[in-house]
Amino acid sequence: MKKIYLDVCCFNRPFDEQTQERIKLEAEAILLILKRFELGEWQWISSETVDFEVAQMPSVERKNRVNSLMATISPDFILLDTYIIDRGEELEKQGFDVYDALHVACAEQGQADAFLTTDDKMCRLGTRYSQQLNVRIENPLKWFQEMINESASNDTRTDSPDGD
Repeated sequence: MKKIYLDVCCFNRPFDEQTQERIKLEAEAILLILKRFELGEWQWISSETVDFEVAQMPSVERKNRVNSLMATISPDFILLDTYIIDRGEELEKQGFDVYDALHVACAEQGQADAFLTTDDKMCRLGTRYSQQLNVRIENPLKWFQEMINESASNDTRTDSPDGD
């Protein structure tokens, strides 16, 4: 089962203005990923850092929307500890922002297969430091497309033309 850590920006994306194609496609991908969580096909990894960042949102309406979206899924929940804080400090030295570094450290601690974010800077850092990270950082749209292609490829290999 795939274990996925979602950055807070992923939970915000469905509530962003949907006039740009990229935003609309990312929002759709995120909603499809959430559906896989609900169906029990994939596991959501969350953390104290996610809850803290959501609590800091200035818009009460946005905060309520994000909380209601998150409430539909039961995550594996990572609590902050000294190991995660120390790892976060290491990641900060590589250029990750404070919260982003803690998110990545939590995703690593939860043994997530992927850390999904709509933040281009985080994706670039994830690519640059992929050898030093214990989790893959990727855009949710790109990652979901890969999962669809992987699934279709697996289906093609298991289906033979004569039904065997």
